[in-house]
Amino acid sequence: MKHLIKPNSDSTVRVEVTPASAGWDYLSFKVVALQAGERYQQATGGDEVALVPLIGTAVLSANDQQFNVSRKGYFAEAPHILYAPPRTDVGVTAVTDFEFAIGGAPAEGKYPVRLFRPDEMKQEVRGGGVATRQVNHVLAAPLPAERLILFEVYVPGGMVSGWPPHCHDGYANSPYLEEVYYYRVTPEAGYCIHRNYRRDNEFDELFTVRDGDLVLVTQGFHPVTVPPGSNVYFLNYLAGELLNEARATPPYDDPDWGWMKDDYGGNKMGLPIF
Repeated sequence: MKHLIKPNSDSTVRVEVTPASAGWDYLSFKVVALQAGERYQQATGGDEVALVPLIGTAVLSANDQQFNVSRKGYFAEAPHILYAPPRTDVGVTAVTDFEFAIGGAPAEGKYPVRLFRPDEMKQEVRGGGVATRQVNHVLAAPLPAERLILFEVYVPGGMVSGWPPHCHDGYANSPYLEEVYYYRVTPEAGYCIHRNYRRDNEFDELFTVRDGDLVLVTQGFHPVTVPPGSNVYFLNYLAGELLNEARATPPYDDPDWGWMKDDYGGNKMGLPIF
């Protein structure tokens, strides 16, 4: 499967990946766009599921529970997130045009249905220098889930995210986590560069990413570079071998660049050079 998936604007399901299509074991993900009055239903089966509103107003249901949710936009405010355990019927009724992400991973059913509020979610400005970005821990430990981990990340123009580069594919005893990056980019002509690579140079892929694209991280380190004039939001869903509180286990930094956590301005050439 291609690791860069372009959106289908003619379909209700804009992008989608499953374990079968990705060739991995745990994570499923899709983005759905409904018009006002339309309804979407999904049985979670053996998966826990998290639903992230992107823009619009809707009524969400999980078995016999209902929740009213609204979001002005992913660049405007943090979301409420619906968590549903296995064997739950999830429904979405769009009050206005409503776009949302929904993804899942196998689980036992340890946690109940819950609507997470923005004030429960840790927000941090991470990094430094040209590697400054905002990371919102929208469903990450200590917020409870069995396998799912979710972040929303904001990267201004001229900045780099995921720096120093890190991996979570089992390399160097890193945790094994599958991951997707769902991108929204402004302005319309905006873009960013996403790289997936391994240190042995046996795997290295580079993508020019535009608004609505989905990138799969199947292995390797994965930094993101945003050119001046573009602004980027991305939504990360991760799932793998980490369970419950162990979801807080950090990834492994590329040792060629890990030193930059102590000096984000280090080794910078000054101008004029002569």
